[in-house]
Amino acid sequence: MAQIFDAPSKAILRSQIAEHIAETDKSDRSEARPDEQPLPKDRFFDRELSWIKFNQRVLELAEDEDLPILERANFGAIFASNLDEFFMVRVAGLKRRIDTGIAVPSAAGLSPRQLMRAISDHVHRLQDEHAHYIISHILPALADEHVMLLNWDKLTGAEQERLSRYYRQQVFPVLTPLAVDPAHPFPYISGNSLNLAVLVENPTSGKTHFARVKIPGNLNRLVPVDDMTDDETTDVRYGFITMENLIIAHLESLFPGMIIKEARSFRVTRNEDIDVEEDDAENLLNAMEKELLRRRFGPPIRLEISDQTSPFLSQLLADQLGVTPDEVYRLPAPLDMTLLFELQSLDRPDLKYPPFIPTTNRQIAEVESSRAQDIFAAIRERDILLHHPYDSFSTSVQAFLAQAAADPKVLAIKQTLYRTSSNSPIIDALVDAAHAGKQVLALVEIKARFDEDANIMWARKLERAGVHVVYGIVGLKTHCKLSLVVRQEQDGLRRYCHVGTGNYNPKTARLYTDLGLLTCDPVVGQDLTRLFNQLSGYAPKSSFHRLLVAPRTIRTGLIQRIRREEDAARAGKEAWIKIKVNSIVDEKTIDALYRASQAGVKIDIIERGICSLKPGVPGLSENIRVHSILGRFLEHSRIYAFCNSDGPQIGEGPISGPEVWIGSADLMHRNLDRRVEALVRITAPEQIDSLIKYIDMQMDDSTFSWHMQADGSYVLHSRDEQGNLLVDSQEVLIKRHTRRRAAANS
Repeated sequence: MAQIFDAPSKAILRSQIAEHIAETDKSDRSEARPDEQPLPKDRFFDRELSWIKFNQRVLELAEDEDLPILERANFGAIFASNLDEFFMVRVAGLKRRIDTGIAVPSAAGLSPRQLMRAISDHVHRLQDEHAHYIISHILPALADEHVMLLNWDKLTGAEQERLSRYYRQQVFPVLTPLAVDPAHPFPYISGNSLNLAVLVENPTSGKTHFARVKIPGNLNRLVPVDDMTDDETTDVRYGFITMENLIIAHLESLFPGMIIKEARSFRVTRNEDIDVEEDDAENLLNAMEKELLRRRFGPPIRLEISDQTSPFLSQLLADQLGVTPDEVYRLPAPLDMTLLFELQSLDRPDLKYPPFIPTTNRQIAEVESSRAQDIFAAIRERDILLHHPYDSFSTSVQAFLAQAAADPKVLAIKQTLYRTSSNSPIIDALVDAAHAGKQVLALVEIKARFDEDANIMWARKLERAGVHVVYGIVGLKTHCKLSLVVRQEQDGLRRYCHVGTGNYNPKTARLYTDLGLLTCDPVVGQDLTRLFNQLSGYAPKSSFHRLLVAPRTIRTGLIQRIRREEDAARAGKEAWIKIKVNSIVDEKTIDALYRASQAGVKIDIIERGICSLKPGVPGLSENIRVHSILGRFLEHSRIYAFCNSDGPQIGEGPISGPEVWIGSADLMHRNLDRRVEALVRITAPEQIDSLIKYIDMQMDDSTFSWHMQADGSYVLHSRDEQGNLLVDSQEVLIKRHTRRRAAANS
């Protein structure tokens, strides 16, 4: 990406960064209280190195022998997929800053070059550990269960004959060997594609030539070997061979008359972050489409090669791709362990988590039983707090939008879309509503990373159906999860709202833990109306009552509440803060938490991914505990809970007692400064209590979790002193909802 910046634009960038730093320093000073002492300069962990520790925890799940083996394999694939995205975005951005001379140190005090060296050291070690563990432990454990990754030379003659026939009919026609010689330059290697580097010798001239064969990305990487039954054990074998192994066994068909000297797999990761200058783009949709084409040709940032590759071939690849020695990762084959995702389709329930079927939310189910399905009636009775995947997404949020689309009394639907699924029922509901003559607004975030293509497609489809499609505010991603339904009723218009922590995606709603609030509170309805008007039109000074909205009020609102707890503690009152987020990076918020800890506020934080805060440091954060939970479901909900409240500020909120907010925002710069996010305040006392108890359960020492240490390391707590497994908080909620379903059916 270095070539994109000319000299004048570099100068402008440096000037803007300097102004931003100066303004940040100024705002930090203005927010400090007169009697506050300076905090230590080394009070932050680096966010990139913290992310690497998160992915290490994913690897520890793959290494956890208490888990079913196919689930361990799945975590091994997730580790690899996570690392790919980390390189494509975070490492790519860091390299771009180095290349463009933007050498601003991180909050942890590391320069970009120092950070790049630290990342390289950590990732080389971790990726090597991952690859060798898969090969030495995961694959043998799978083989013990008759799920086998086989080599060509270990197959029987009959099996080789069947696979050769498959190769000739299904694989050979789509392969394109590309030679490199004076008439054929080194081919472009697409990012994340798996390739074979082949050295062939011409028997006539004796010269050696290089060729590249791309492994087809549209065919399964694992080719099944026909099931066979062992006569003695009558067990079925689930045998597979990798596509690259199959192709290597048939290379003579691609290079007839040549001698195959060497054939090794390799893989390139490229910079796939995108950058659209929206102010200069007359049409954001077209600008995004052009930038997506450019993404394919981003510079290489990682080269993975088989550790059996000869020095000559290794150097040839590195030279042609322009990567440094630190960017070369020599790993045992097979490369790209995301291939383990393909094993999840096996019909082996004995090797997976027990099946779980989400239940219809109790409040919705109670109304359904008496009046058929009427989610509007359920919402009118009281606010509904949803907890996915335990509460079914399809019978709550999805049904809410489907009912709105079909209801003739509904006049308008407004909806944000950040990520959704293919064949999305959410999109279908909006299209149906538009065809029925309703006013439908869809705010599609076409800059949602790695979902840009899909979201552009949805935008086109919605526009063709007559939906008003907008793309939000220039310079900000719209990440909030909001639905607003306007319905004509006997006593006038009523607004039904959904505010969530997760995407409107039925598929991920079965895999992510998320929260959502369904309400017809007029205060929330007014807030959402103003926010949608701000997003689709011109309303920059909108004010909100039951919402906190980034980039204007989430950081300031949370810091205000943190300081309220600090003041309560200094006054000798009970004071605590409980936070559940994906990541915590924002320095201003962290500093406010440090100040609260110094005042005696007890602070519990559940984070899944990144944590730049240092817990348990004497004199700074000894009152802060940080735990991390990973498991069967991806922990994705965000909760902010405070012991004290300022009273009935909104609606019919509690006069006193704890104050709890849920929403889409993590404590990261991108969420608080560069995205439109929304937090909604929970007002029903029983819902406030349930969310506080939820965090307390996940923070409890009897719960399976990682405990963050003051030095940034994480210690896994999985068993008690007697060796018994600790409580799995996700399993507790599964059982709780399963019991509710059984009770409802009895």
